[in-house]
Amino acid sequence: MSRTLRSLLLHAVLVAAAVLTLLPLVWMLAASLAATGGSGDLAAALRRPTLAQYRTLFERLDLARALANSAGLAAAATAISVTVNALAGYAFAKLRFAGRDRLFRALLATLVIPGQIGMLPLFLLLKELGLVNTWAGVLVPSLASVFGIFLVRQYALAIPQSLIDAARVDGAGEGRIFAQVMLPALRPILVTLAIFTFLGTWNDFLWPLVVLTDDRLYTLPVALANLLGEHVQDVELMMAGAVLTVAPVVVLFAALQRFYLQGIVTTGLRE
Repeated sequence: MSRTLRSLLLHAVLVAAAVLTLLPLVWMLAASLAATGGSGDLAAALRRPTLAQYRTLFERLDLARALANSAGLAAAATAISVTVNALAGYAFAKLRFAGRDRLFRALLATLVIPGQIGMLPLFLLLKELGLVNTWAGVLVPSLASVFGIFLVRQYALAIPQSLIDAARVDGAGEGRIFAQVMLPALRPILVTLAIFTFLGTWNDFLWPLVVLTDDRLYTLPVALANLLGEHVQDVELMMAGAVLTVAPVVVLFAALQRFYLQGIVTTGLRE
């Protein structure tokens, strides 16, 4: 088989995979623009699109509040998590302290434990602290993650130690080294981690459902789940809610995909 034919086949497979991936999203968007009961004829819906389903969502739900809650929680969780994970990952990669490797291996061992197992003891702990039905309680699981620490550490290991040694010779303290030497070098992986964290917090349904009881504090997935119970047969309305959930994270990923891909392939300098 010639190289040209192999290339054509490869591109055909990639295009087919892209179409299969995008088809559900296109159907979701088209159904959200259809009138009630019109999702069976999406061609007609696309010829005569309507925003009626979106207006209905904002009328029946306090959707603006739910969107603001989700956006605020996701932004706060991302900022705190990236900061904490960056500091911890840098420490495990570049600082020497007693028990460092044993502690890191113990952290990695927790990755095999499903997160749902820790929900009950975490909920009971938050209850004792008076954090149930608060945004602080929702944020607690996102404050730091073993995966985030591991991601930053592995990337930081590829940064030449000579950069840090040179900064120390120049009299820079550890805080200045982290802020002026490490953070610029870690930017690709930190953006990748920020995307992961934002997506995870924005899409999280189970933990906010467990912790929150006040509908004024509900995040968007929880608010839309309540709507589903009342309008389970209203496909077009559900698709409008799904579009509102998906759109912000798609825009975020599109804006930051260059850093995301750079972080994934770990293109830092190596010693």
